[in-house]
Amino acid sequence: MKGLGELERSIMDILWAENTPLTAREVGRLIAERDLAPTTVMTVLDRLTRKGFLERTRDGRAWRYEPAESRDSYVAELMLEALDMTGDRSAALARFAKAVSGDEAEILRKALLELEEE
Repeated sequence: MKGLGELERSIMDILWAENTPLTAREVGRLIAERDLAPTTVMTVLDRLTRKGFLERTRDGRAWRYEPAESRDSYVAELMLEALDMTGDRSAALARFAKAVSGDEAEILRKALLELEEE
């Protein structure tokens, strides 16, 4: 999975937060603090679609964009890629487990138990 640049991440954050398909114009209005040209927003949306981060559907003459996967799925993929970069996945996982909070450790325990039950 390819990473996201700063502007791509800002646009993905908007689309994940809105949880509904948006046009380029709507995205542009929501990212107004960046003062971007409409063509820049359209270019980034097109790039994100080609990278597989977005899906688009026609709405009259416009396109509506929505995330192909949830933010959680994206972050999990980043975590797996980070594990692939280490020479010792077990050591990296153990160090990660020691670094999480008690509540986060409990979430991991529950997820692992659910996997064992399947």
